[in-house]
Amino acid sequence: MKSTLLSLAIALGLPTIGSAQTGEDATVLDQVTVTATRTQVALQDSLVPVQVISREEIDRSQASSLTDLLAGRAGIGFSNQGGPGKNTTLNIRGTESDQVLVLLDGVRIGSASAGLAAFQDLPVAQIERIEIVRGPRSSLYGSEAIGGVIQIFTRTGGQGLTTHAQAGFGSHDLRNHSAGFSYRGARGWLSANAGYQQTDGINACRGTAGNAQAPFGAGCYVDQPDRDGYRNTSIGVRGGINVTDTLSLEGTFLNADSRNQYDGSAFGGNEADNLQRVAGGTLRWTPSDALTLTVQAGRAEDQSDNDYVDADAGTRSYVSTFDTRRDTASAQADYTFAPGQIVTLGGDWQDDQVTSNTPFDVDSRDNTGVFAQYQGRFSAHSLQASVRNDDNEQFGSHATGSLGYGFGFGNGFRFTASAGTGFKAPTFNDLYYPGGFGNPDLKPEKSKSLNLGLAQYGQGWNWTFNAHETRIEDLIGYDTAFNLVNVDKARIRGAELTGFMTLHGLDINAQISHTEPRNDSDGSINHDNWLARRARDTARLDLDYAIGDFRLGLTGNGYGHRYDDAANTARLAGYGTLDVRLEYALSGDWTLQAKAANVFDRDYQTIQWYNQPGREYTVSIRWQARRQ
Repeated sequence: MKSTLLSLAIALGLPTIGSAQTGEDATVLDQVTVTATRTQVALQDSLVPVQVISREEIDRSQASSLTDLLAGRAGIGFSNQGGPGKNTTLNIRGTESDQVLVLLDGVRIGSASAGLAAFQDLPVAQIERIEIVRGPRSSLYGSEAIGGVIQIFTRTGGQGLTTHAQAGFGSHDLRNHSAGFSYRGARGWLSANAGYQQTDGINACRGTAGNAQAPFGAGCYVDQPDRDGYRNTSIGVRGGINVTDTLSLEGTFLNADSRNQYDGSAFGGNEADNLQRVAGGTLRWTPSDALTLTVQAGRAEDQSDNDYVDADAGTRSYVSTFDTRRDTASAQADYTFAPGQIVTLGGDWQDDQVTSNTPFDVDSRDNTGVFAQYQGRFSAHSLQASVRNDDNEQFGSHATGSLGYGFGFGNGFRFTASAGTGFKAPTFNDLYYPGGFGNPDLKPEKSKSLNLGLAQYGQGWNWTFNAHETRIEDLIGYDTAFNLVNVDKARIRGAELTGFMTLHGLDINAQISHTEPRNDSDGSINHDNWLARRARDTARLDLDYAIGDFRLGLTGNGYGHRYDDAANTARLAGYGTLDVRLEYALSGDWTLQAKAANVFDRDYQTIQWYNQPGREYTVSIRWQARRQ
């Protein structure tokens, strides 16, 4: 299946930098991205690889989770511990999961203790669009942005009043409902949305307790052959007002409250109540066409309370609490001193706090960063350069930089080259987890990256090719005594090919990635081994075709094999899945949708001993009305 999907992707002209767009929208070359440079840049003018996923693509995909939506896209890999709502880690270009920066409406999110964003708990119903930047952006954002940046924008709305609602049902007693409205007037706008998702789930872990063939500590190391359900309730509000013609104010709030059942023990629990809460505000002043000043502040909370539920005894026992809070603030000035010449100066502040029943020797720290950037266009030439210095309360100063160049050949061809450095500060778990599992002497991880790209944009079609290399030093890993130390190095090389085209009304989006994530540690017994839980080859193919009131869709994903351990002894087979979608416009406002996921009932694992759903079906009814 893997080789079939890869070959098909190549044959079809290959995936898209704008793979999130429909055939009509993909011809609009003035779409902008803000994540790659912290300023508005036309998508095709970005000097680093960027992909955008729109709300229209989200609706059309019928994705029930953020993992479903991102799976198989260029440079992206993921691992999941047993189905909907279970712990999900995502990597970009073979880097570690905690080396990817995640923003929500400009606010940095993620657990300060574990260093991971809870992708499984971020509801698709609340998302307007997603921007994915592949490659280091530490020179603009600081720590964590080694592999790339994912920025999620919550829902907004068009001119006038828009109302929408959806009710969905599916396999494993899935219930997936959402509703909301947006209004945009002459001076202000407001969007409010609510969502609810519940499923009985599947048996998350096959169980390794008493299994003589299972290595010690493998999988969940318990035997609980039951369904592990999941529930998520979310509410999001986002709005803005133009106070004057030059001054605007915007606010955002997202609250996602979930309960997740998993296979565990009385020591680690088997049920978690999780909360993701993000609030932020942005003040933007544009006194002239040449100058924009932006001030932003936000708070992101990641809370987890874990219990052990004994179904036979009918008891619930408290196990642990891990609550983290990230407060951030930033100020940025963008000055256009000549046509096509922009200078950006800025600074940001971050304060992390950890509250837990597990005592940490240090439970708070702050970081202050200052950065500068230049962007210039000279006829067919483009330049970008940025530098940043972070002053961390624990690790002192750390400088990073990036440099990019682009050249337009004509006929839609464009060559780009970029290089950058990155770093990632150790998490509180890395440094201070009790019982000897942390090491307070750890240093930040450091990286150097290079990207070369070639692309061509035409009317109704485009393709992009990028080759990249990243070298990471002082990687945090375990020595022979299982102590956390800065001992490892990694060398990651790869290439990505994407493409889009419309052929006789058929929208074709394809993307293929090859990554060589290698352990490059000198003298290590794992030298030249693959880094764990990364598939070297991935591919995704999306086909969409409209026939009158009907729309047919197909999504194929292919993944090569991976290893579940650093020694490369636990091999997980590659796999391919196929999803089929059907959509029927009942009227101008009502749409009926149906989806069959993993139609060939493929049995696979992304983490050893953890199950993944087989064939699943969903059906939903959507209503959307717009009034000017």
